[in-house]
Amino acid sequence: MSDESEPLKIPIDGILDLHTFRPQDVKDLVPEYLNACREQGILQVRIIHGKGSGILRHVVHSILAKLPIVQSFATADISSGSWGATIVYLKQNH
Repeated sequence: MSDESEPLKIPIDGILDLHTFRPQDVKDLVPEYLNACREQGILQVRIIHGKGSGILRHVVHSILAKLPIVQSFATADISSGSWGATIVYLKQNH
């Protein structure tokens, strides 16, 4: 039995799979994960949001557009998940 008050440990490896999270957590999770990646020197991140109806992709893109640490982002190429994933390029940490 797990304690829900304990924060979930997410590996900081440049790949964030949102399938394992509740949609309401995405708004805080994405910026926190990107900041952690940037602190580790990971400047290219793949966010897997799935294809579905596109709502989660829209939410993720909306979040990314507002983050000052994001240099750019785009739908992944076919080998990285196509429109079920987004590749994010982060600005260098100065």
